[in-house]
Amino acid sequence: MALSLSVQYACKHEALPSRPQVRRWVSRALKATAPESAEVTVRFVEEEEGRELNRDYRGKDYPTNVLSFPYAPAPVLAGDLVLCLPVVLREAAEQGKTVEAHFAHMLVHGMLHLQAYDHDNDEDAEIMETEEREILAKLGYPDPYGSER
Repeated sequence: MALSLSVQYACKHEALPSRPQVRRWVSRALKATAPESAEVTVRFVEEEEGRELNRDYRGKDYPTNVLSFPYAPAPVLAGDLVLCLPVVLREAAEQGKTVEAHFAHMLVHGMLHLQAYDHDNDEDAEIMETEEREILAKLGYPDPYGSER
């Protein structure tokens, strides 16, 4: 599987994941559906850009942890992911997770959205969360949902 990955840092913080980390997480999440190839851009942003994108594309006037913009489905997957640094940092602290583990989870979560996974209802949420747990376990991270289910 060929992966064309662009990583953009529109913010600065020592906790931001490295390009090799991002590639590892994205690659593992792609194995979930095994597309022939993928072209993915991952962009890390500050709160203002995160809020604007969420407002303009989802009609929600607040920043969110990860936004997924799918452009083409498998077998040749294409899409963008936008992660809002302040939201991810805040959530990691509130949930008692390491920042690295939460970034990994948000990237895996976003990559699954690019691959047509969703969590609009309980059944779909269970399928997506199970896939997230399995991918993150293979990457060496704990269950991101803990004992919620």
